[in-house]
Amino acid sequence: MLNNALHKDTITALATPHGSGAIAIIRLSGKDSIVITEKIFFTQKHEPITLSDKKSHTLHYGLICVGDTIIDEVLVSLFKNPHSYTGEDSIEISCHGSQFIQQQLLQLLTKQGARMAQPGEFTLRAFLNGKFDLSQAEAVADLISSNSAVSHQVAMQQMRGGFSNKIKILRDKLIDFASLIELELDFSEEDVEFANRGELKNLIASIQHILDKLIESFELGNVIKNGIPVAIVGKPNAGKSTLLNVLLQEERAIVSEIPGTTRDTIEDEITIDGVLFRFIDTAGIRDTSDVIEQIGVNKALQAMQKSAIVIYLFDAHELSKQDLILETQKIKEHIGNSQLLMVCNKIDTEDLNELQKEYSDLDNVLYISAKTHLYIDDLKTKLVALFDNRTVNITETVVTNARHADALRKANSNLYRVIEGLSNNIQTDLLAQDIRYALDALGTITGEVTNEDLLTNIFTRFCIGK
Repeated sequence: MLNNALHKDTITALATPHGSGAIAIIRLSGKDSIVITEKIFFTQKHEPITLSDKKSHTLHYGLICVGDTIIDEVLVSLFKNPHSYTGEDSIEISCHGSQFIQQQLLQLLTKQGARMAQPGEFTLRAFLNGKFDLSQAEAVADLISSNSAVSHQVAMQQMRGGFSNKIKILRDKLIDFASLIELELDFSEEDVEFANRGELKNLIASIQHILDKLIESFELGNVIKNGIPVAIVGKPNAGKSTLLNVLLQEERAIVSEIPGTTRDTIEDEITIDGVLFRFIDTAGIRDTSDVIEQIGVNKALQAMQKSAIVIYLFDAHELSKQDLILETQKIKEHIGNSQLLMVCNKIDTEDLNELQKEYSDLDNVLYISAKTHLYIDDLKTKLVALFDNRTVNITETVVTNARHADALRKANSNLYRVIEGLSNNIQTDLLAQDIRYALDALGTITGEVTNEDLLTNIFTRFCIGK
């Protein structure tokens, strides 16, 4: 992919989703984009329309024709290098959304010398032409796939360079000292020291403090990007599947009075107040001799360990306060750092005041009726509040990309070795090597250090046309 992109050929692709619609947009990028478009673009009187003498960022109305045959009436958007998404001459043709028209246009463009773009090739060219660094380019994909207000906000911040700028500042500070260390190697026979070791230690300590915060933010960033996992657990017939269906507003799980109906985990997602939650309905937790049901119970326990929030749902008329305390103690043994929310269900059949007295000294108890939808909005509000308690201010940098988190860990590990080396007075060349490794790890985030395999792996995950 990288070798193809380095060629100065012209690429084309459909930029809007496949299928019929009101309009479709076909993109071209490359040195011949304007010339290729001029060959098939005409006025109502079938006179050729010249675009090369027009200003960039202008719209032009006309016909796409093959000989005397009109394919469509279109609007052509003109972007001249370097003021385009890719940094090259670019054209966007807005046509009617017929699949036949789309295919006719793409065939015309390829016959005139363009080739079909590979996935992510437009954004790859933007990166290669210096329009984005690598982390900003990856944020484009995150922005396209964002499915909540928070994930959109984080992706937008990263695409605008928030994360890149932080990495660049760290890297520049480290490069200044690295250059002094490298200079010492040039004068190794004279036993001179250009880089103050105490200042270098302080610098690395400050960089590591920032790296630690960024690495720690990945836990939050991952759930923002992929949805906050919420396990719904409890005894059989507590109403877990009913609650899942109510939250999703669809019959996603089978509801039955027969205990042990749910044998496997069922997952689905919804957005509440701009936050994406991934709910996991689990098998009822109980001792059982049924081998299949026991597998479901084991999966329920695993789901709890992987969830950020665990809803323990219990039947209002089945558990006394003492029983509930014992049950929650068992649950806490399996949830690790997950937040536990106790939810008392089926309150439509009980006296709410009496229930609240019964469980008054227990924390985080909510009262609902999944069957009648009573107080479900209170549960949703509580879930968002629990998420908010875990968040940092989104104006701060949040790492959402696993590749970035791994690179930060590698950089941090190499900086630890630098600190150890300074403490043990190791040779300057070994010290310089560890600093270079740390710089390289940070450089892979923004693309200052890269290779063809890395770029291919990143950009082939993009959709075609982006």
